[in-house]
Amino acid sequence: MAQQAVELPMERTPGCPFDPPAELTRISDKASLTPLSFPDGHEGWLATGHATVRSVLADPRFSARSELMHWTGPGNDQPPPPADPGVFLTMDAPEHTRYRKLLTGKFTVRRMSQLTERIEQVAAEHLDRMESHGGPIDLVTAYAQPIPATVICELLGVPYADREQFHGDAATLFGADMTTPEGQAESYQAYEALMTYVRTLVTAKRAAPTDDLLSDLTTGDLTDDELTGIGGLLLAAGLDTTTNMIALGTFALLHHPGRWTALCANPDLTDSAVEELMRYLTVATPLARAALEDVELDGHLIKAGSTVVLATSSANRDPAKFTDPHTLDLHRNAAGHVGFGHGVHQCIGQQLARVEMRVAFPALAARFPGLRLAIPAEDVPLREKAAIYGVTALPVAW
Repeated sequence: MAQQAVELPMERTPGCPFDPPAELTRISDKASLTPLSFPDGHEGWLATGHATVRSVLADPRFSARSELMHWTGPGNDQPPPPADPGVFLTMDAPEHTRYRKLLTGKFTVRRMSQLTERIEQVAAEHLDRMESHGGPIDLVTAYAQPIPATVICELLGVPYADREQFHGDAATLFGADMTTPEGQAESYQAYEALMTYVRTLVTAKRAAPTDDLLSDLTTGDLTDDELTGIGGLLLAAGLDTTTNMIALGTFALLHHPGRWTALCANPDLTDSAVEELMRYLTVATPLARAALEDVELDGHLIKAGSTVVLATSSANRDPAKFTDPHTLDLHRNAAGHVGFGHGVHQCIGQQLARVEMRVAFPALAARFPGLRLAIPAEDVPLREKAAIYGVTALPVAW
């Protein structure tokens, strides 16, 4: 019997800020691959099973090129344009390979671990300010956002004084309501503003290189357009995603009885807690891939040209992979989660994000073991329709 096509569920259940949409979970419980109806009339697929999602992400027969995709949100009846030069996130080999090779060596585990001491300094500085200010205070602006902002600024050689200028654009880029034409236009304008800023930075680095990643890249054969694309991608992604993981992760730890206390009492839980939070929360919007040829997958024929939406949040809650997947278990071995993606497009900055979270959570717990929400959990403002899920503010006290 043929499966009935579904529409992509986006609405989360009120009172369940950490769970995927309930309808998405119901779909996933029935099948790991389901026909999906798109607003433009395209009939594609929705992958929700862990093994299925990883299979698509690792298969070169599926393309990441943006111009080949059909969109899933209301008002999206046109495919997005091809990626700008340097924005390798939505490119295939050989272009993707060329750009990624230039960066891989700069984001190794060893190199990112070397940043630990500096990140600890940044965290301590902002904890001091929080303590001096006293509660209640917004954890997003006081702590979750300044840590990755400082680190990515120093890594790329961005003047920290310019942080407010680009942070607003980065927050809008990933935080706009992408289910409406107005939100999409707002996001596009923020993207253009961010790229304009990075282009001026590239020009300055070419004229007077400093000891930073962006200056290093100017010594090669990359054009200004390529450098702008790479710099903008790293700047925006390195800021907003980790900010929301720190803030939303703290919200989850405080909201679930015993989790915050456990982390305060046992800092050795940090590494497993970070991986579990990545699995449990999955802040990134679903990914998408386009079939370049006919592909057999889970007993179905995915025809060439079909868009497959990859619900990573469902994959990370798949009971076939993770026991009791809807429970936040800080002792769990969450290895294999797809919170950072999988395959050749797996997040290039994942080691940096890990180091930042491995510093941020235990430092906050050590300083403020009595941390608590300053408002009812149901009043915490959420970024429910954004490209990166999270909270817009997290008032806390201690």
